[in-house]
Amino acid sequence: MAIKNDAFNEARKEIFTQVGTNSYSLGEDAIQALPQGTETPLSKALLQAPGVTQDSAASGQIHVRNEHANLQYRINGILLPDGVSGFGDVLETSFISRLSLVTGALPAEYGLHTSGLIDITTRAGAQEPGGTISSYGGSRGTFTQGLEYGGSSGPVDYFFTGRYLTNDEGIENPTSSWDAIHDHTDLGRGFGYVSALLDDSTRLSWISGVSVQNFQIPNTPGLSPAFTTIAGLPSYFDSSLLNEHQFEQNYYDVIALQRKIENGDYQIAYFSRYSDLHFHPDDVGDLIFNGIASDVQRRSFLNGIQGDGSYRLNAFNTLRAGFSVSGEQTKAISDSSVVEDDLTSLKAVSDETSKLGWLIGIYAQDEIRLTNQLTLNVGLRFDQMYEYVDANQWSPRVSLEYRPFDGTTLHAGYARYFTPPPQVAAGPTNVAAFDGTVQQSETCGGKVAGVNDTICGLVQPERSHYFDAGITQRIFPGLDIGVDAYYKIARDLLDDGQFGAALVLDAFNYETGINRGIEFKANYKWDNFTAYGNVAVADQKGKNIVSNQYLFSADDLDYIAHHFIYTDHTQFITVSAGVSYLWEGTRFSADMIYGSGLRTDLDTTEGTVPNGASVPAYTQVNLGVSHEFTNWFAKPTTVRFDVVNVFDQVYQIRNGSGIGVFAPQYGPRLGFFAGLSQRF
Repeated sequence: MAIKNDAFNEARKEIFTQVGTNSYSLGEDAIQALPQGTETPLSKALLQAPGVTQDSAASGQIHVRNEHANLQYRINGILLPDGVSGFGDVLETSFISRLSLVTGALPAEYGLHTSGLIDITTRAGAQEPGGTISSYGGSRGTFTQGLEYGGSSGPVDYFFTGRYLTNDEGIENPTSSWDAIHDHTDLGRGFGYVSALLDDSTRLSWISGVSVQNFQIPNTPGLSPAFTTIAGLPSYFDSSLLNEHQFEQNYYDVIALQRKIENGDYQIAYFSRYSDLHFHPDDVGDLIFNGIASDVQRRSFLNGIQGDGSYRLNAFNTLRAGFSVSGEQTKAISDSSVVEDDLTSLKAVSDETSKLGWLIGIYAQDEIRLTNQLTLNVGLRFDQMYEYVDANQWSPRVSLEYRPFDGTTLHAGYARYFTPPPQVAAGPTNVAAFDGTVQQSETCGGKVAGVNDTICGLVQPERSHYFDAGITQRIFPGLDIGVDAYYKIARDLLDDGQFGAALVLDAFNYETGINRGIEFKANYKWDNFTAYGNVAVADQKGKNIVSNQYLFSADDLDYIAHHFIYTDHTQFITVSAGVSYLWEGTRFSADMIYGSGLRTDLDTTEGTVPNGASVPAYTQVNLGVSHEFTNWFAKPTTVRFDVVNVFDQVYQIRNGSGIGVFAPQYGPRLGFFAGLSQRF
């Protein structure tokens, strides 16, 4: 059974090519070797890849090559459309057999989100029959219970995992204190994978996942009330007693049919995803501190079909083609109480937008083996969007991969990209409803943004030219090094920001954008010892905001209209490194991340420069030790102990200032964690 499934997995690799790209992979053993092992959140595991920057949970968690979000996730080759809050905190590491981050000039089969491909291959029950039950916990009230089980029966292979997590710091602490105030989180996740061999050339697979999360929004004590004259409300409110919380749920299902034919392979899949987010304000406290209390809900229900195939025309040409069609129904609802200009009375404002949108994509490409060492991949992609904006684009892609010697790989490529905005974050807003209140827009008053106002435009898809080149070199057996450089020119550069208390993002465009950088990586493995290190130097700039201008002050808009500014998620230098050593059943591991700091506003005597400065640089080091006991029970027992932020460095991810940054966020303080897992 396992051998037949391996054959299908290899055939699937023929459908999806990564010729000419830059790839960084973590296998199951590498994930286990991280401090915290499979208890490591997926977004934290990805921080060990080159050019990946951490951010606050409200801002997208991670950025690849200084892009905001714009990541696509694929499980066993099937695209998972992102939900209202993204998949970064929805997927688990425990079901992953192999995790790859693919960047650069992506082949034509990869469209829409293109700053990086998170390519996940799931574990299989036939290869790892049996189950594991685990418990893990420690500092800040952290406790998690996990269960996984897999196996096979005749032609059917299955694997399931479930997890419950609770802690008292689900969202980053807005203060430097040891413990956050009002930050309790409950989270449940589940994942299932079943495949059945219908015959020697056909496999049917089902993937399903769920994530349900309830967050308290952490508080900052000692804030000064800004609105104290509102009739019927107290003149003072203790900011440490605010009671905001947010509920999120995500569900996804995929059914895929894979078939091997003579000289070719194809896969067709149906996918569905439902996502819902609901922010509950503190009705009194939010009015006193912010002048507005908004109950915000966003929903998205998406269904789609994806088909991909490859055909080996001859020894030198492999043709690939495919399509995808998806329909998404989104709804954004906001019910607000807002302080009027007289500072004593309130106005009720309700705003609701709903849209059924469509995305359609087709592609064709030819992988040409020019010589035994040189491969050329040429493709053309067409994307059409029917959302709040109707737009399309033909996107050529071309890349070269050259292997002149054993252990040496050079690649270079060009890609034309077309990236639609997240539909739920790009809808029009009734700006006019806030006229006469403290939330009245400085730039779009009296209009409905994007509908009847030439100043406030609808969010547009991003169009870009992307160039990438790099080399990887084996210095000697066990040691590989690499360098990769990229340059992107964008029109209508997409960005998102949190512009209110709710942890929801609103999209906007810079008219022009530039993104450039260079990455260095090194990996070493000798016997039971592994080590790696990555350094990235990069920046991203944008000029002239051309959509959803109502979100910004007039001064910021005027400055950005005449100057390139750094995007808020730009980090100039990003470093990650780690080591692991297995000694007689005991694994010792350490990893670290360094960042020169995300952007913040710069105050000068002449005014404020948006995103003109950065928060201070930081370094975080984590340690872990685990031991597998084989003689306690019939199956192995693993005990682990981990330390997060060993040197207890207090550092800011955000300081509350910058474009689309609502509140300060601090990195984790020193934490101690222990776990026990038992195979059965």
